[in-house]
Amino acid sequence: MFKNENAKNVKNTETIIGESVIVEGEFNGHGNIVIEGKLNGNIKTDGHILIGDKAEIKANIESDSAFISGKVTGNIKVANSIDIAKSASIKGDIEASSIAVEAGSKINGNIKMNGGVETKEKKEEKIEPIEKFNEEEIDKLV
Repeated sequence: MFKNENAKNVKNTETIIGESVIVEGEFNGHGNIVIEGKLNGNIKTDGHILIGDKAEIKANIESDSAFISGKVTGNIKVANSIDIAKSASIKGDIEASSIAVEAGSKINGNIKMNGGVETKEKKEEKIEPIEKFNEEEIDKLV
């Protein structure tokens, strides 16, 4: 289940952080990202993030979708789906539209499934709060 879905998202990889590479700081992109090394800071992309089983991440992660099989310390927000492999170890909160967790994975944090990260379109569609009733209107209702 995990490997077939994972393969289709890696085909158009824009950035690969290899096993011997250490990245520190803010990392922002628009394409798919594969991380096999170490990353300290924050990472954000509009694409897919694949975190390999030897990867060690100490960062907040924000992406469209994700496949996690390594170690992550930090919060993860994905707009769509996240797949968590049995080799994964996550210490942080997860927010996504859908989640698949393989038996044996370790998650220490909260999981929130409410549609994931808000897109610009969703933010614009928010309903404004209604006006508060004044005392005269409340008296009429009571």
